[in-house]
Amino acid sequence: MNTPDVPAPADPHAPGASIRHTRAKGEPRFPDGPRADPAGSHFERRIRSFQPRRSRVTAGQADALQRLWPVWGLDIDGQQVIDLGELFGNDRPVVLEIGFGMGEATAQMAAGDPDTNILAVDVHTPGQGNLLNLADQGGMTNVRVANGDAIILLREMLTPDSLDGLRVYFPDPWPKKRHHKRRLIQPEFLTLAATRLRPGALVHCATDWEPYAEQMLDVLSAHPDFENTQADGGFAPRPAFRPLTRFEGQGLDKGHVVNDLLFRRVPHKSA
Repeated sequence: MNTPDVPAPADPHAPGASIRHTRAKGEPRFPDGPRADPAGSHFERRIRSFQPRRSRVTAGQADALQRLWPVWGLDIDGQQVIDLGELFGNDRPVVLEIGFGMGEATAQMAAGDPDTNILAVDVHTPGQGNLLNLADQGGMTNVRVANGDAIILLREMLTPDSLDGLRVYFPDPWPKKRHHKRRLIQPEFLTLAATRLRPGALVHCATDWEPYAEQMLDVLSAHPDFENTQADGGFAPRPAFRPLTRFEGQGLDKGHVVNDLLFRRVPHKSA
């Protein structure tokens, strides 16, 4: 009697394979990886500029999270002040990047400027795993991946004048008017960020949502702690150090306009 062919089980470690695991109630998704809610209920409830995205984690991303999170990962719990020199193992300049997506651009910037450390923050688990994997494959030891709320990181865990730059690329535009209060680039956020940025530090924002770009320009231009690097007070050309991502290229092909903003932290006012 002929036996019907039975398909071989899928290789969970094949490139791009997704990983699914039945966990007991309360069991963490990645025992040695990022925590689901690192700050817990220690801090006030407030309107947030981000919303966690749930999507499948590939086997490669899961492996990177398990292997590399204890070495290159940081949970934003708000319970400790970070020594950035200790975190990176050197005293090189540190740039904070808020919202890195899948991490391709971050990895390219880290590879192109190994003398600058990048502290990259996001809440997207697949992206965290992907960036760790890219950094590992490229031998880029100047990347650390932080998980959680960037506001708590800035306010509770970083010391004054500890950052040499801030990057916010393609943040959620929250296009509906009633959601504009959720946008990250607001006067209160800039006031907080200014306390952690050294004088002369570069703030670099980019967005393909033109109304948000206009708001960013207005808010940054009006803030006393920042000055536009552009003599005409407008948007900046895309600097060479910010890679053109595949997503951005697709948008440009469709006629989207991408605006960059480059502002500097002005020197502290004397008492």
